[in-house]
Amino acid sequence: MKLEQHELPLLFSETVVPDIFFAEYLPQMPANCVKIYLYMFFLSKYDKDIKLNDMSKKLALQIKDLNEAIAYLENNELIIRKENGYIVSNLQEATLHKLYKPNLTASPEKVADVAKNKARAKVIEHINNTYFSGIMGPSWYNDIDLWFTKYNFDDEVMIALFDYCFNRSALHPKYVQKVAEAWGSNKIQSWNDLDLYYQKQEKLTKIKKTIAKKLGKTTINQYEEAYIEKWVLDFGYDLNVIEIALKRSTLKTNTTFEYFNNIITDWHDRNLKTPTEVNAFIEQREKQRKDKKSLEKQVAKASFDQRQYDNLSFLYANSGMQTSQPSSQNKQVSFSNTSNDLLKSESASNITNIKGDFNG
Repeated sequence: MKLEQHELPLLFSETVVPDIFFAEYLPQMPANCVKIYLYMFFLSKYDKDIKLNDMSKKLALQIKDLNEAIAYLENNELIIRKENGYIVSNLQEATLHKLYKPNLTASPEKVADVAKNKARAKVIEHINNTYFSGIMGPSWYNDIDLWFTKYNFDDEVMIALFDYCFNRSALHPKYVQKVAEAWGSNKIQSWNDLDLYYQKQEKLTKIKKTIAKKLGKTTINQYEEAYIEKWVLDFGYDLNVIEIALKRSTLKTNTTFEYFNNIITDWHDRNLKTPTEVNAFIEQREKQRKDKKSLEKQVAKASFDQRQYDNLSFLYANSGMQTSQPSSQNKQVSFSNTSNDLLKSESASNITNIKGDFNG
């Protein structure tokens, strides 16, 4: 006896999408990808063959957008490329393979972690019920266990991690992983660590807004924020020290954050920590600069007077005052003077003779 399923017309047929799709993949999937995936899922039920151009027209999408969406689906293993097309993945089977890890023997470490795992199970249950309405995807369990182990978060910090991402409407694995990495890099493990971190972040936010206001900016970009974070978090400076550098901008035009960074980094390299130390250093530098200018003026004046004295020697060149041998020009001048003396002597002799004749 052969039994056949009754083929329903399109009007009465259904396309059943597994719940794992909604729990694991939908929250972070771009809109075009959802549209294309559901249409491909629908076509796969009928073993339909469709060209990209036809799909582009059918879904009112550009070929470029269609190709980008298919690449996304393939990278996230929702579809598998074959020689003549694609196969829509069995998401339930794929998820089971990711989660299933054969464990034939229990190690001593695993036995010791039983109590800890029970406590973690309560935390995971709370996260599931509070932030996922009781339908958290299976892959989240592995991620949470990884973050517990890798960053050594306590239970309160793990719950706070999901609360932080949930309140920002960013409850998807990549974003939560990014926040977890940031907290881990800041050595956050306990609730007290997290509280201190929040205080630092709040202080940093206020300093950024104040600096932007003092510089006449409505906003500051991410590169400028990075400079401020360096001054506050790495150097440990508060606004009282940073403001001293900001005031230096009145001495120059078109100042940049790089200019301020050079000043503040120099103070840090000199181990200047307080406004008093910074102001004392600035005053000392100003005094040294003034002393240097004053010394340069004295040296310049002395050099100028010496040159004037040396140049007076040319006044004595015609009177034989120079000790060096006269040049050919000086000889000519000396000869001319001798000729003039002879002429004067001759004239005096003639005058004497004339006087004698007159008396005679």
